[in-house]
Parts: sequence; C-alpha cells; structure tokens
Amino acid sequence: MTRRRTARLRRTLLAGTTAVAVTAVTAGIVAAAQEPAKAATGPELSLVAATTSMTLTTWKEDPGVYLDLGTYLIAEGTPLELKVTRKSYKDPVTVTQTVFQGGKTKTKKLPTGTVKDFSGLPGFSEITFTDEAGDKVLTRSESFCPNNASGRVRPDAPATSKYPESCPTNPFTLGSVWGVEKGWAANTYGGSYTEPVQLPAGTYTAEVGVAKKYRDLFGIADKKATVKVTVVERSYEDEERSTGAAPRSAKAGEHAGHGAGHQAPTAHAGHGPGHAPSPAEAAAPMTSGAGPSYNVGHGPLKAAPPALPWALKKKQQKSAPSPRAGDSGGQTDGSRQAPALTPSSKRPTGKPSVPDVPKPDLRSLPAYGITVTDGAEDIPGKDYLAFSANVWNAGPAQLVVDGFRSPGKDKMDAFQYFYDAKGKQVGYTPTGTMEWDPRPGHEHWHFTDFASYRLLKADKKEAVRSGKEAFCLANTDAIDYTVKNANWHPNNTDLSTACGEENSISVREVLDVGSGDTYTQDLPGQSFDITDVPNGTYYIQVLANPDKRLQETDVDNNSALRKIVLGGEPGKRTVTVPAHDLVDAN
Repeated sequence: MTRRRTARLRRTLLAGTTAVAVTAVTAGIVAAAQEPAKAATGPELSLVAATTSMTLTTWKEDPGVYLDLGTYLIAEGTPLELKVTRKSYKDPVTVTQTVFQGGKTKTKKLPTGTVKDFSGLPGFSEITFTDEAGDKVLTRSESFCPNNASGRVRPDAPATSKYPESCPTNPFTLGSVWGVEKGWAANTYGGSYTEPVQLPAGTYTAEVGVAKKYRDLFGIADKKATVKVTVVERSYEDEERSTGAAPRSAKAGEHAGHGAGHQAPTAHAGHGPGHAPSPAEAAAPMTSGAGPSYNVGHGPLKAAPPALPWALKKKQQKSAPSPRAGDSGGQTDGSRQAPALTPSSKRPTGKPSVPDVPKPDLRSLPAYGITVTDGAEDIPGKDYLAFSANVWNAGPAQLVVDGFRSPGKDKMDAFQYFYDAKGKQVGYTPTGTMEWDPRPGHEHWHFTDFASYRLLKADKKEAVRSGKEAFCLANTDAIDYTVKNANWHPNNTDLSTACGEENSISVREVLDVGSGDTYTQDLPGQSFDITDVPNGTYYIQVLANPDKRLQETDVDNNSALRKIVLGGEPGKRTVTVPAHDLVDAN
C-alpha cells in the first residue's frame, strides 16, 4: 500500500509551528509584546496584521490568488482553548471552551451549531478588498483553525505551544483540541480549506475583521486589520527560466503514500527516501483518500498546510521532476523535522510477560474515500473497489512494537512492550514478525497482521479479502485528542520517521494514544477485485488486530462496517455509499 504525496505545494500555505511564522509575527507586532500579561478571566484576544503591506502572486497556471494576508489572532493573559467532540456519529459536533481563572479552569459550552466539523471555526474572518478607485471588489469570509501556524509575540511566553499543529480532516474524527497558547498568535489564513480568488494584477486595500458572533463569544474588540496588497502575475515558465530549473512538463514525483489523508490531508506518506510513481502507483482519484495532504491528519480532505521555509521553497522549485522538497528520510511534511523513533538496541531479555498495566485499545473507523477504479494498462479488464481505512488507538497506553533481525534473515521478530505509569518498561511479549517491502514507494519494514479488510455480503459473509495485512505504523490522523493520555505531538507522523531501512537490524513502530493510521487501499492486491462480484448491497469491514496477537484493553471494538451498494456493468461499475449516521462522506 502506498502513501501519496503532492508534487508541489501551493504558495503561502500554513499550519504548524514554523520559524517563518514566528519571525513574521514577532517583527510585525512589537507594540503588543511591550505590554505585560494581565490577569484575566478569559483570554484577551485581538486581531493584528504582521505587516502593513505585502505582495501576493497570481500564477498563470493556478486558479487565482491565495489570501494569506499575514493576519494573526493573539492570545494574551491566558490561552484560547477549545475542545471539539461528538459522542458518536449519530450526534452533532459540539465545542466547549476551557476558561483559565486564578490557577483553576472551568468549562463553557458554546452555542449549538457553532461548529459543524473539526476543520475550524466557520466564517471567523471577514475579508474585503478595495481597489485604488475606492470600489469594493471582493467580500468573503473564511474559517479559522486556532492550531494554524503560530509564533510567540513576547519573550516571556512559553517556549513551545502545548496545542496540536493542525485541525484534523478525517471524516470520522471523534474529538479534537484547538488552542492559541498565551503570548502566542495564530495565523487566521485558512490554507487549503479556502479557495483562491480572482484578482487582476494591481494594488488593493484589504481589511480583515472577526465576525460579530465570535467577537461576542470571545470578547474580541471590533477592530479591523488593514493591509496594502500588491498583486503581481507570474508564470512557472518564467520562474524556471530565471532560476535554471527543469521545465514543469514532467510532473514532480508524487511520493507514494500510505494514508494520504494528513491528505490530508488531506487530506495524510514517505515510505522511503522518495520515488516517482510507477504506472501501477499512479494517483488514485481524489475521492479515494489518496489525494494531496499536508498535515498530520492525512485524510482525503486537505487540512491547513504548513508554511515551507524559503530555502525549501527554492529547492522545490528547482527539483522537478524529483520528490517534493522535504520528503526525505526523517521528515514529515516538508517543513518540520521528525526524529526517528529509537528501538532497543538488543532483543529483550528475561521471561516474556504481560503485566497488569495500561494497554492500548485499537479501534477501527468505518471505511471512507470509497470509489471504483480499473486496472488501467497493468491489469486491463478489471474493476476494483478502492477505499481508505484507519485503525486508531483509544489508549490509555501507546502501542509500542520493536522488531529485531537475526543476521542474514529476511524477517524481524516483533515484540510488544508494556510500561508502568512512570514510563518504565515492565514487560514484553512476542507478537509476530516484521517483513521488508522492497516495492517502489514502500521500501520499509511492515509489521504483519496489524489489520485486515474484507468485503462482506449483505448477510455479513465474506465475499472478497484484501491482500494487504502488513503495515508500518505511523500517526497519520488525529482521531480523538480528548481521550485520556492523548499525545498532541506524536513523533512518527510519517513513515520515513519509523519504518527503517533495508539494512536495519532493529525497528521501533508506535501508534500513539489519540492517533490513527490511515492506509489507502487503491492498488491491485489491496483494493477489492469486484470484477466478478454481483451488483447489490455489501459492507466493507475494517478489522484491527485480526489474530489477536497484540495485547489490548478491549478486543470487542476492533471491527467497523461501512455499507455500500455496487451497480453498473463490467468496465463501468458504480458504487453508492450511504451516509454513516450523520457522517455523509464516501
């Protein structure tokens, strides 16, 4: 199975903490930093512009201008913290604010309907553009993810933000935490949650304000930020001539991906140092969950992307048709460096045991990104049902698996580790094997028998089984960051951070509490061959820990079903995907 990567990031896309954002905010709002923090019953929030003038580029080959205007929401005194949850897929998404007061916290439930999903606060920013003649040429509103690119605005602010780096995009997310740390500012630009706008080259005045309902909810002053904007038109061809880069007639290598969506994310990745896809690994349709994504939540929907440092942008512009800048070993989304997880250097010693300590709880999400594909030139005359599947860890403990290789052997012996409340290892048990996958786009170690996928008939009897049952574990999607012991900053958000090399002698793979791992079943051998499957009603089953080799707190919640209806005729098969309770995403 593969994790998709995009060939080229859009310009001025944001999410995640970066040095670029920090520098821009700090330089643009010195006055705010001079004010000492004040005691408050809630966060003191204000909207500011990091700069009074800026230039935006409209690319001839792109659909318009992306409105990253450098406006930020500052939280002074106390953080802005929101917990966004739903009890089940039958219940709407609700949001609760955590209010910090006198060293204590209390909760404040925001009005029903404040949010509809986990992508951010809808209609938060109100933007108007006026041309040089004084005519209003653009009015629009945009959502705001408080976890967007952020930076400190004063030297006594916490050195790091405790909040996650993006808003999740998996359609089956259950809980999220959004926040702007005290003394920090978060960019209000919506990233790829927003659409570009059509603006001719010229000079404009942009005004950005906060919608009244949010000013009332959070006590934000009715003060707009004003930015002078110059729009210039450029083309990739001209840029390549000036930089000496290769022409863009060949699409930059799309990194084959295991949960592309963060996809996002998505939606959400690099299996090895980077490979252009072979024909068999050509990009699946956007609805399959294998489309572009930029953040931890690598779902089929795209989350607010991170800002690339300028050095990487320049490197990327000169690298076609090479892999995307930053998608080399040990990197996540091209802007943040993710450290590899360090396995134990030796096999565990002593007698295996399963102690009475907290353990992981693996749960399956219903399948999504469901579509019908064909075998193209590689396997002509075939029809396949492609889909995305996610298994997540509800905790309260990490799933930690180490693989150890005997010299000269093709497989590693895998062991699950257990830890006490202080993080001390107190036990281990054998749990199968790891195997090296040499196929282009993979080239890493897979943990066998982590999950399996079946197409069930209407009577729930098996019709087809996916050949994919071995995986490299990575925290691709933030599924529920409100569960006990959820880690808001998991390390291995990309396969290249944890899956090892061909010459590795040991590998550590971890699925953190609150996170899930999306695999997109879109290649023959993974997706279901439905060429000879009759039309009718079926269920896609996602089954975690099928052979119960992993030790869990509960093995009765490992299966999830998604109803589908197959139709059409050979070569033109169709799939209809009914809503799953309130989640209407195929």
